[in-house]
Amino acid sequence: MRCGLPAPPAPRSPVSLNDEQRARTAEELQANLRLSGADPEEARRDLEFTTRQWDDTLNVREGARPQDVWLLRDHLEALVERAGATPVPYTVLTRRARLAAALWFPLRKAPGRE
Repeated sequence: MRCGLPAPPAPRSPVSLNDEQRARTAEELQANLRLSGADPEEARRDLEFTTRQWDDTLNVREGARPQDVWLLRDHLEALVERAGATPVPYTVLTRRARLAAALWFPLRKAPGRE
């Protein structure tokens, strides 16, 4: 508190997604899951996600942890490439956005990624 004034609000993370961005990202994740041909349960286990964590992350729900969304993104992209297909591009979770995200929280490497 400064001179009796309330503290300014905490800055919002530049990686926070609005409703439209969450919906678009969920569609892109789900499209890449389909393209990969992977068994969703096996992909979930690869990431060591609980069932709820998988569902929240795949659907980019409000409570999904950003680092989990990035991990799933990378894992699905690797699975699609391994299947010999081209991943659906991500419009929000871009390589540039990854640089900002890495400043806010630790990002793990997806299984099978170097």
